[in-house]
Amino acid sequence: MASHHLIETFLAGLARCRLPADALDELADGLAETYHHHLGTGLSPQDAAARALAEFGTTKEINAAFARHSPARRAARLMLVTGPAVGMCWGASLVAARFWTWPIPRPAVIAFVASLLATIAVLAAAATSNTYSRTRIAVMGACAMSLLDLIMLFSIGYAAPGFVWPMALAVPASIARVGLTLRQLPMLVAR
Repeated sequence: MASHHLIETFLAGLARCRLPADALDELADGLAETYHHHLGTGLSPQDAAARALAEFGTTKEINAAFARHSPARRAARLMLVTGPAVGMCWGASLVAARFWTWPIPRPAVIAFVASLLATIAVLAAAATSNTYSRTRIAVMGACAMSLLDLIMLFSIGYAAPGFVWPMALAVPASIARVGLTLRQLPMLVAR
């Protein structure tokens, strides 16, 4: 392990970024190896540590690189890209089925729309984040979106007076999105 205080301070800063533990271990090993290499070339411990840190970049740069390649960030972006198409399918379904005549209380509709907007905001924050720890909120956004999809599926079964053709697109789209989210969830939670 590296033994210079500059390197230890740097590694502590990376740990505060909440990067994956295995990645932190790899970074620490690589940094120690680079530090010892520079010591072997005759640099002083201070200069060897400074040179090794310069080669690795700043904690901000490393954190941003991990954020760019985060599976959670990719999942959030995928949900945001596919969201408008699924939303248009549901919008067409609701209008065609005249949802305003359904026996669903207005506060429930308002709560659903507010939840949808909050979920989109969470996914957008995760998708555009430059910090690895913030990309992890995509898990919350993906779970919330899946719950909203399930609420829509339940609502048409409970309150819709009958089947309208746009539901033939909206229902499978929501089921597919829930299925894909459930499939990705263990990987997202593990990171």
